[in-house]
Amino acid sequence: MTAAADALEVEHLFAGYDRADVLIDVSIAARAGEITCILGSNGSGKTTLVRSILGLTPPRRGRVVFGGVDITGLPTHRVIALGMACIPEGRKVFPKLTIEENLRLGAYREADEVTIRKRLRDVHGIFPRLGERRTQLAGTMSGGEQAMLSIGRGLMGGPRMLLIDEPSLGLSPLFVAQNFDVIRRVNEQGVTVLLVEQNAHQTLAIAHRGYVLSKGRVVAEGSASALRDNEEVRRAYFG
Repeated sequence: MTAAADALEVEHLFAGYDRADVLIDVSIAARAGEITCILGSNGSGKTTLVRSILGLTPPRRGRVVFGGVDITGLPTHRVIALGMACIPEGRKVFPKLTIEENLRLGAYREADEVTIRKRLRDVHGIFPRLGERRTQLAGTMSGGEQAMLSIGRGLMGGPRMLLIDEPSLGLSPLFVAQNFDVIRRVNEQGVTVLLVEQNAHQTLAIAHRGYVLSKGRVVAEGSASALRDNEEVRRAYFG
């Protein structure tokens, strides 16, 4: 792995809680400009991997490198300041704030109002509904609309990389398809994406490369097409 080619590198990572390791010698690389996916069922270690990258669960061994900077164990606010935005599982909008207030919170590190307004226009261009309903309280939106708002809020920080955790969770098939189409379009605008998911069908349709986690270990990796053709992956996800 080389920092020049990869936006994110996780090298020989061990992490866990109390005395138990959840991640065991995990190595992944997310290339700049691509969508890299992490597939795995519940209990596979996906959440611990996300927490380790963000500095919420510091690794016991190994390291995490983002844009050539060793971020292993850095506090989360410093990781975010380097240009990473996380779209959390379950969306987690601020329900008593308006759509626009939620979006502006995503740009909390940006002091220039001109830049903030430009980013708002860009987000409204991707999600016209957020522009049309900017004064609506976020808590009154549907689950699919809140998913749009969560991604839009992440983009308001002008990130170099989006870490998206389980974007299909709890959504109808229609909103899942729409969300994955949005993720693909965001990536086409130059934002690197690390997509953590259980939904292999939708994920491998838009990803460039991916990894499969099982019981805290990487058990398969390669291009999206290679993972679709991998017999173990087919048995686990495609029946």
